[in-house]
Formats: sequence, structure tokens, C-alpha cells
Amino acid sequence: MIHGIGWLLCLVGGVTIIVAAIGILRLPDALSRQHASTKAGTVAVILIVIGTMIIVQEAAWIWRLLVILLLLLLTLPLASHMLARAAYREMADNESTDE
Repeated sequence: MIHGIGWLLCLVGGVTIIVAAIGILRLPDALSRQHASTKAGTVAVILIVIGTMIIVQEAAWIWRLLVILLLLLLTLPLASHMLARAAYREMADNESTDE
């Protein structure tokens, strides 16, 4: 039963990654694509890591997965912010050269 919950979390995380990929391809501008990739990507990774922790249930793997989760939660918001800032500056530069 508990392994089924873990597999379900991994499956939902995989579907979330697919939705994020579709968002990256379909959304119109860089800020929207960046939002889809980072928000859905973060949720998907969290679901997959938690599902894997439930499936594996070994202390050595759980610590490794927690380190992965911590590093992603620390770096993804920073990367998202930097991408949004670069996209905003690019849009501002394009508007100033159009005039």
C-alpha cells in the first residue's frame, strides 16, 4: 500500500513535468514560459523526491534525496529570478531601440 502511494506521487510528478514542458512550448513570452518551467518544475521535483523516499525507505537514500531537495529549493528560486530579470531587461532594451 505504501509503495503504491510512492508510485502515485512519482506519477503525478511526471505528469506535472509534462505539463510544464507543454507550458514552455505553448506560452507566448519569456516570463510566462519561465513561470511555467520553474513553478511546475519545482512541484514536480518535490513530488518525485517524496515518492522516491516512500518507495526506497533506506536511510542512506533518504538523506541523499533530502540533500537534492534542499539544493533544488535553494537554487531554483534564484535561477528563476535571474531568468526573469534577464528577460525583463531584454524586453526593456528592445522597447528603447524601437523608439
